[in-house]
Amino acid sequence: MTAPPSGPPPVPTLLVLDADPLPRLGRLTGRARVEHVDESTLAERLPHADVLLVWDFTSHAVRRAWPGAGPRPRWVHTASAGVDHLMCPELAASDTVVTNARGVFDQPIAEYVAALVLSMAKDLPRTWELQRRGTWLHRESQRVAGTRACVVGAGPIGRAIVATLKALGVTAALVGRTPRTGVHGPDDLDRLMAGADWVIAAAPLTDRTHGMFDARRFGVMQPSARFINIGRGQLVVQEALVEALTKRWIAGAALDVFEHEPLTPDSGLWRVPNLIVSPHMSGDTVGWRDELAAQFVEFYERWEAGRSLPNVVDKKRGYVPGH
Repeated sequence: MTAPPSGPPPVPTLLVLDADPLPRLGRLTGRARVEHVDESTLAERLPHADVLLVWDFTSHAVRRAWPGAGPRPRWVHTASAGVDHLMCPELAASDTVVTNARGVFDQPIAEYVAALVLSMAKDLPRTWELQRRGTWLHRESQRVAGTRACVVGAGPIGRAIVATLKALGVTAALVGRTPRTGVHGPDDLDRLMAGADWVIAAAPLTDRTHGMFDARRFGVMQPSARFINIGRGQLVVQEALVEALTKRWIAGAALDVFEHEPLTPDSGLWRVPNLIVSPHMSGDTVGWRDELAAQFVEFYERWEAGRSLPNVVDKKRGYVPGH
């Protein structure tokens, strides 16, 4: 009779798809064999990993490198809210659990949206431009309280935006994939956009949402309305938005995400009238990387103990289902 193996179980291998600065994972010393990889070495090491941390959430390397049949990580965590950069048919069909960083970015993004609303309503970009020119030009600005917003995306970020705008006196309607208490369904979107002063895109990128803000949707909006996108660049048909702004079908827009990032210096978006461009920074407050690392370590400790993981992504839908 063969004696059962003795000694402690093997230490799990944690693969980290790197980005600078590296995550602080000191609490996992001795509890995980941490290997750092880049896009060129990811495919080779994936079959040997128990866990994959996608720290470089701008990379699409996981899509290209994910193995078909055979060994693969049991769990993948991305240090981002969106998962579109890593989902592929092979990963979706596997039994690998995928989690995201839901919860870290909600309030920072909501505050950023509120700042954009106030900036556009109070014409702050023009004020700063006139100041640089040394020009005194008195204007009237818009009152924010009493305006209406349509927030598209009923996840935690969308809900945080609604709550923060409410504090400014803005009445906000929330639109999600399916109607439920406090959330409108897709069939109400055109009607709500038509009556909104602010249309805010906070939806995940899925087959249903890709290109949802097109020429027809911008045509639905009233001429005094503004559009804000802090979701995913591919939610918007970029050419349609440029046309809507250039022809003054809408009053203004702000984009924090783009179809291709970073924008090149010769991109025409830098010069579109009444468009505020920011470099995908709406959720990035001081200390955000440490928050992401701490969240992952907490999740790892739950996984290590055999407990259920939070923020489990529905791989068919492409996001964490709401409650």
